[in-house]
Amino acid sequence: MSLSQIIILGAGLGGTIAAYEIRDAVKGKADVMVVNDQEDYWFVPSNPWVAVRWREPDAIKVHLPPIMQKKGIGFTAVGAKRVHPQENRVELNDGTSLSYDYLVIATGPDLAFDEVEGLGPAGFTKSICRTDHAGHAADAFDKFCEDPKPIVVGAAQGASCYGPAYEFALILDTELKRRKIRDQVPMTYVTPEPYIGHLGLDGVGDTKSLLESELRNRHIKWVTNARITKVEEGMMHVEEVADDGTVKATHDLPFGYSMILPAFRGISAVHGVEGLTNPRGFILADKHQRNPNFKNVYSLGVCVAIPPIGPTPVPVGVPKTGFMIESMVTAIAANLKLELDGKEPIEEATWNAVCLADFGDGGVAFVAHPQIPPRNLNWSSSGKWVHFAKIGFERYFLHKVRRGTSEPFYEKLAMHALGIRKLRFK
Repeated sequence: MSLSQIIILGAGLGGTIAAYEIRDAVKGKADVMVVNDQEDYWFVPSNPWVAVRWREPDAIKVHLPPIMQKKGIGFTAVGAKRVHPQENRVELNDGTSLSYDYLVIATGPDLAFDEVEGLGPAGFTKSICRTDHAGHAADAFDKFCEDPKPIVVGAAQGASCYGPAYEFALILDTELKRRKIRDQVPMTYVTPEPYIGHLGLDGVGDTKSLLESELRNRHIKWVTNARITKVEEGMMHVEEVADDGTVKATHDLPFGYSMILPAFRGISAVHGVEGLTNPRGFILADKHQRNPNFKNVYSLGVCVAIPPIGPTPVPVGVPKTGFMIESMVTAIAANLKLELDGKEPIEEATWNAVCLADFGDGGVAFVAHPQIPPRNLNWSSSGKWVHFAKIGFERYFLHKVRRGTSEPFYEKLAMHALGIRKLRFK
């Protein structure tokens, strides 16, 4: 009797860990196959370091095929062209197709640079969303330092990932000081958030005061409720929007170097599949991470549709942080095991968030249980310890990926001791 087929679409932070954990959960009952568009895993949280040469790209890269083979997981880097959930089929870029009994979508986002004229690596701003983008940003930064000018860093309207933007602005401040040219570089932080430290989460603990203090102490000006209308070479045009939606002020911000995070949307392989996604192409999911229309399709990570926390003058998305994504992974693995045993899915991810934002000479950490308010725990702190904790986390997570391990027992033990769990009611 043939085994059930589980396809995992994507091999980023969530997809890679999902492959390991699902394989362990369903071993002997299902075969697991990973479909990705490249053979390498990149530790994206370290991209801000790559962009100032504190890391080389190869230091945060893991070659996946031999690890997947050792774990008994199928792997292809051909990439998906289109998902056909009515047919339980994934069409690949080479014209072939793979059939599945269960599909786990963990693709990450499509980067919507085109929604703002002049935005992105093909325009006039840099990106740290991908490691190759961060490598190009590093080359541009080296050139910039030969002729210092103003810097503009931040996020475009509709963005949903703010931590890396704050990180990069403050890492740039630290690196410019090390190069002894900070005094020649006026800096401005631009964000659609209604206030500094909102993070798409209406703040966590005292992030508003902590991040405002960091920007103020480092002489970084900011524009909130910001809508970028156009980017030209050396100039960013920004509208500052009032609470009633009217334009409060306009800002023409000159720059010699700029990094702006774009809004996200679903990738083309799923965008517009009726019943599977919302209008932005994000995957619809219930409390068990299962699509309400196609019951054998699960999703996790940045590709999951999560509504905004509340109305804001400028669109602000909700981030999906690392531990939150890992909690989705654990819920899906447990639910797939239940389904293969002929039972209904019951497990729910906690969506707890643990975040470390490094500034090079310090940082801010926060814990939110759950990530979406109201919360049972709402805590934030700052200090030099965050920088060293981020370094330790990078090494630890890359070690997990290289070993093909989802959650070693000591990680689970430590998190449980802190009251941080991946599954609700456990």
